[in-house]
Amino acid sequence: MRKVSVLMGSEKDLPVMGKAAEVLEQFGVPHDVLVVSAHKTLDRALEFADGAATDGVGVIIAGAGKAAHLAGVMAGRTTLPVIGVPLSASLDGLDALLATVQMPTGVPVATVAIDGAANAALLAVAILALTDESLAKALTEYREQLAEETFREVYRG
Repeated sequence: MRKVSVLMGSEKDLPVMGKAAEVLEQFGVPHDVLVVSAHKTLDRALEFADGAATDGVGVIIAGAGKAAHLAGVMAGRTTLPVIGVPLSASLDGLDALLATVQMPTGVPVATVAIDGAANAALLAVAILALTDESLAKALTEYREQLAEETFREVYRG
């Protein structure tokens, strides 16, 4: 199974981005969590992107706030699927959402909700499940369990 790399621009982002790691652990998906900045450690970010596929990464989840360029830099440097998590570091995350979702044609970044790291991990699981039957089964069971926990009869007249 390919692993998922969870990237964040600052260690301050760990309370949100850690939720992605929790979901990946729940599904038994190998992953790593790294702090790498598109601005402060650009050379290291590019080095990571250049070697990600060779290092066994199948999906990159990148969370960043404010200018939120991390996911775009990753997508600009690798053909691996990149999932962006806009973080609510400023302007309630609207600035990060727009920076993440408004990618130019040819360099896509799948984007989840502001602070939606858990959904980013579930999307990564779904991508990996395309070629992993046991992971597909686990995702189906997760969705069935979610439906059971969610459905409630509220009123019967």
